[in-house]
Amino acid sequence: MIKPLSYLFSSIYYLVFGSLLVLFHPIQLICFYLFGIPAQSKAISYLNFFLIRSLGLLGTSVRFNNPFSFPKDRTLVFVSNHQSTYDIPPLIWFLRHYLPKFVAKKELGKGLPSISYHLRKGGNVLIDRKDSVGSLKAIKAFCKNVRANGWSIVIFPEGTRTRNGQPKPFQRGGLKIILEEVPDALLVPISINNSWKLVKWKYFPMPLSVKISIDVNTPVDPKGLSVNDAIDQVEAVVRNGISS
Repeated sequence: MIKPLSYLFSSIYYLVFGSLLVLFHPIQLICFYLFGIPAQSKAISYLNFFLIRSLGLLGTSVRFNNPFSFPKDRTLVFVSNHQSTYDIPPLIWFLRHYLPKFVAKKELGKGLPSISYHLRKGGNVLIDRKDSVGSLKAIKAFCKNVRANGWSIVIFPEGTRTRNGQPKPFQRGGLKIILEEVPDALLVPISINNSWKLVKWKYFPMPLSVKISIDVNTPVDPKGLSVNDAIDQVEAVVRNGISS
């Protein structure tokens, strides 16, 4: 009986989800062209608030735990595992005060109302995973913008989403460039659990009553560490927070 109910509630959910993306697309355009990235970022934050709330139609809950206060004079680099596209709305909303900007694959930069526009215009960086040289150049330029504007960075070093919740080894190239280009960086490990369950049936239908948890872990200060040692430490912390 559960899966037939999932078809019904998934259909309702996707109707609401799509409507939100379409509604906020022109709102973003207006905010961007009249007031710039700060206003556009606020619009995208509220879009993602409503996207999180819409998961309630599936009985899904999202718990975000951040017991830390971060220094205001350092660039925060949020380093997270990646289980599904549903990782992103909570990160945008709950980290909104830190002005998070994403390192994302270029394929997401077109075709999706609201989402693609935000990735192109909102200060994020889109990289071509087949072009390592071009990607590293793009990340370097991105880091300069981050420092100039007081933004934070969100990166998923696994490189692609896991299909079963089990973490993949970090791909280190992007993080290495960030640590080289942002000498004041503070690495903030984030562990995400259970969002992969939302897509275990390949997006339709969606399971009901999934409990997603997102935990911000103890920051790793890379000062005094080699780049590889800093990445080793943050990877270990992220992994330790993932349920087996």
